Amino acid sequence: MTTDASAQRSETFTWTDPAIALEKLPRLSGMDYFSGLRDGSIAPPPIASLMNFDLVDVRYGHVEFQCLPGEAHYNPLGMVHGGLACTLLDTVLGCAAHSTLEAGIGYTSIDLAVKYLRPITLQKGALRAEGSVVKAGPRAIFTEGRLSTADGKLLATATSTLLVFPHQPGGN
Repeated sequence: MTTDASAQRSETFTWTDPAIALEKLPRLSGMDYFSGLRDGSIAPPPIASLMNFDLVDVRYGHVEFQCLPGEAHYNPLGMVHGGLACTLLDTVLGCAAHSTLEAGIGYTSIDLAVKYLRPITLQKGALRAEGSVVKAGPRAIFTEGRLSTADGKLLATATSTLLVFPHQPGGN
């Protein structure tokens, strides 16, 4: 099987060196970190550029992101790959947890459960992902999230448990 060169497309994306933001991370509370992302004093992580999503809103224990899927996110069935929805939900769940943390505290996912409710196509337009903390504790944070169309049609839901620990720069 050959590919028609006239049908080929390409996409380019750019990002800021993530080490610059990571230097600030241990000294900032979650809310201070997200305030910096919102006002532009902290560059977004590279995944935001790659997956085409942006922070829309952050409050203590709650975040919202918007994502505009493109053809590059399509799977062989002509729909946005579930991995984009999963990544977006994982992001808002982690960020909701992060928004509750003090400076010097980190987290990592213990589990992630995603339920896909409807197929996602480009015709659905911009997607809205919301993540909220259900219960925060000193060792674990429980979160839930929703992925919807701009007009509120629910596409997927997710839950996650996140482990809380002292931040260790460089992952040591």
